[in-house]
Amino acid sequence: MNILCAYNANIDSIYHIDGEELSRLLADHPDVQEKVSKPPGSISLVSDVLAGIVICMRDGTGAEWLVHDSEVFDWLKQTFLERSLMRMGGNMGIMSNVLSELGASKVIPNVGSLTELQASFFSQKSILYPHNGKLYKSSELGSILQGDASSHELIHFVFDFKKGDTLTLAGERIVVPRENRFIATYDPLNFRLHIDEHFRDYALEHAKEMDGAIISGYHMLQEDMGDCDYRERLDSSLEQLISWKKENDNFHIHAEFGDFSSENVASYAFSILSPVVDRIGMNEDELATLARMNGMDSKPILAMDPVEIAESAISLCNDFGLCRMLVHTREFVLSVSCMKDDDPELIVEAMDFGVKCAAAFAFSGKLADRETLLDIASGIKESEFGRDASSRLGKYLVEKRDCSGICGLFRSYQLSIIPTRICAEPVSTVGLGDTISAAIFLRELELNS
Repeated sequence: MNILCAYNANIDSIYHIDGEELSRLLADHPDVQEKVSKPPGSISLVSDVLAGIVICMRDGTGAEWLVHDSEVFDWLKQTFLERSLMRMGGNMGIMSNVLSELGASKVIPNVGSLTELQASFFSQKSILYPHNGKLYKSSELGSILQGDASSHELIHFVFDFKKGDTLTLAGERIVVPRENRFIATYDPLNFRLHIDEHFRDYALEHAKEMDGAIISGYHMLQEDMGDCDYRERLDSSLEQLISWKKENDNFHIHAEFGDFSSENVASYAFSILSPVVDRIGMNEDELATLARMNGMDSKPILAMDPVEIAESAISLCNDFGLCRMLVHTREFVLSVSCMKDDDPELIVEAMDFGVKCAAAFAFSGKLADRETLLDIASGIKESEFGRDASSRLGKYLVEKRDCSGICGLFRSYQLSIIPTRICAEPVSTVGLGDTISAAIFLRELELNS
C-alpha cells in the first residue's frame, strides 16, 4: 500500500523533573511566584516555563503552553535536551512509523521541518521524503538537509513529575498530589498546520499512484494565531484533500481528530472534514467533547457506556454528513458506517489487527514487524469490560451480521465492536490510539485491494 501522511510530526523531549532541581531553578527567578498566582498561559520568558511546571506540580494537573520566544527555546535545549529521552512526536509522525513498520510499501510524510534529528526518529523501512519531485530515503538526505538553512527543530519539552515529590517556592513547601506532566512546546509550523511545498506538489502529481492518506494535526490549530486564521489553514487542507480525491476515485482518507484546545476550531474542523474524508477516528474524550458541543449528554460517553457512544457517534455522523466513524477506547473499539454493504468480517478483521498491534506496542514499548507484534498480542488477554460492553451493545443490534465479532445494524448504521487487549504493566501508553487507527487503516486498504 502507498500512503500519504499529513500533517504533524515533531520531536518529544521527555524529562523527569524533581522538586529539588526545580527549587534550585526557582532561586534564580523571583518573579515566578507572581506568575503562579496569575498564570500567563504561554511562554515568553524562562520564568514562564518554571511557573507552568510549579502550577502543574502543585495541583497535580497537566498543561501545555506554547513557547513564543526563540531565546527561551534555546535555554530549554541547553538546560534539558541532553539529559532527556527523545522520541517521535506528533500524531502523523507516530502513524507514519506504524504504517512503515507494519509493511506499507511507500509512506510519504509531510514534515514541517525536516532536520537530521527529526529524520532519525522516522522508521527506516518505507518512509520516503519528497523533494523537488523525487523521493529520498533517510540515508540520501545529507545534501538536502545541509542546503536548507531554514530548517529548525520542532521540540515539545515534556516535563513529567511524580506523586509525593516536594518543592519550595518563596519558603512554602509544596507536595505533589499526583503524577502528571507540563509541556513547553516550540512548534511554530505544526500549530499553523504547515503544508510542506515539496509534499504538496508530489502528493498531487502522484495521487493516482496512492491508495490513501491518513491525516491529523488539526487539533494543534489555535483560535488566535495573530496574522493567521485557523479557518484559512483548515480550508487550505480541505482543498488539498479534495484535489487528491479528484485525481483518484479509489483514494481513501482517514482523519484522526485529536484533543482541541478551542471548541470553535474543533467544531469548524469536524464540520468541513466530515463530508470529504472517508472516516474520522477519535477516543471517547474527543467524542464526548463533540457530543457536548452539539447538545448531547457527554457523561455516559465518559462513563464508557457503549450504547451511548454508538448513539452519539451516529448522531454526529447524521448531522454532519460523515459516513464512517471509528471510536477507540481503552476497553473496546467501535465502528459505525452508513454503508450497509460494507463487509462486516473485513471491518472486524481490520479492527482486531489494530487492537493486537496496539496491545503488543504497549507491552514492548516499540514497533516491530506484524508477525512479531501478533505473536506478542496472542499472550495478552482481552478486556473483560470490553467483552461485557460488546455483549451489551450486541443486544441492541438488528439484522445481526455473520462475523467473528459483534456486528449488525444499529439505527440504520452498520456497527461493529470488539474488546481491546489490556497489558497489565504497559511499557508505553503514548500513541496507542494512533497505533490502532493506523493499523486498522492499513489492514482495511489491504483487504479491499
